[in-house]
Amino acid sequence: MSASPAVSPSDAQVTGQPAKPGNEQVKFRFCGDCSNMLAPKEDRINNKLMYCCRMCQYSEEADSACIFRNNIYNVIGETAGVTQDVGSDPTLPRSNKRCPKCHEVEAVFFQSQQRSAETGMKLFYVCCSCGHIFQ
Repeated sequence: MSASPAVSPSDAQVTGQPAKPGNEQVKFRFCGDCSNMLAPKEDRINNKLMYCCRMCQYSEEADSACIFRNNIYNVIGETAGVTQDVGSDPTLPRSNKRCPKCHEVEAVFFQSQQRSAETGMKLFYVCCSCGHIFQ
C-alpha cells in the first residue's frame, strides 16, 4: 500500500502571486510505505537533506532546507498603554477638538505609540469628559 500525503496548494497557486523568499510553508511528510511520519536526516556523503522513516528504509530528498519555522508577530497597538483617565493628566497638551462620542470640546492629545519605519506621525485624542480615544 503506497499512501501519499495530501498536497495543499502553495501561496503562489492560491493568490496568483509568487511566494516570498523565506516564506515557504513547512509541511509534515509521511512514509510512502508504512505511513509513519518522516524525520529530517542529513546525508553526509551526498551533502543533502533527506526525510527518512524510522520504522522502515523509506527515504526521500527534501525539496527545501527549511525543516522548522517559528513566526513571531510583535505588533504593538498604536494606543498601547492608554487608559481612559489619561484625560486628567495635567502634563499632556490639550486641544479643543470635538469628541465624536459625547461632543465635548476638550481633549488631550498624544503621538502614536507604535515605532516603525512605515508609521507616520499620527495624533490620537482622548476626550477629557468620557475618555473616548479618537483621531
